[in-house]
Amino acid sequence: MSGHPTMKRHTARNLALIGYRGTGKSHVARLLAARLEWQAIDADDWVETQAGKSIAEIFQASGEAGFRDLETAAVRELTTGEQQILAMGGGVILREENRQLLNQHCFTVWLTASPAIIAKRLGQDPSTQARRPSLTGKSPLEEIEEVLNARLPLYKQCANVTIDTEGKSPEAVADAIMAQLP
Repeated sequence: MSGHPTMKRHTARNLALIGYRGTGKSHVARLLAARLEWQAIDADDWVETQAGKSIAEIFQASGEAGFRDLETAAVRELTTGEQQILAMGGGVILREENRQLLNQHCFTVWLTASPAIIAKRLGQDPSTQARRPSLTGKSPLEEIEEVLNARLPLYKQCANVTIDTEGKSPEAVADAIMAQLP
């Protein structure tokens, strides 16, 4: 675990979970919401509901740029709320506006795992293929390594705290986050 003390905010209205898909953001968000008696919101679910389409269908119809526009709209809307645990999409950090909104309105926790563990988790998730399209057309492990490497500096820029989820149950990850809250 490593904190980013220069970015810590003690007045954050929301807690945002960021990280590559397969790091447990949605599951841990539900656990934290129950513990804090806050609302858990999955940004990808929010986008799908607003669009009336799956993420894969959005990508097919509008490309990645169209999806990222919807994702930014979600960040704008969701960060105006309070007492929410926001499970953000893995690429939310790609846009500067999203990073600024997260930094302004959220205590942000970056959930990490190795590419091999992420590939294993995604391979065990039946919704992965149907819901989340390939971003590079490469093998799952190659894609994870490439995309994760490109995003690392952006995740670091947003994170108040980093939690490694490898070898930990979702409950243990939630415990670790609770111990780091301001």
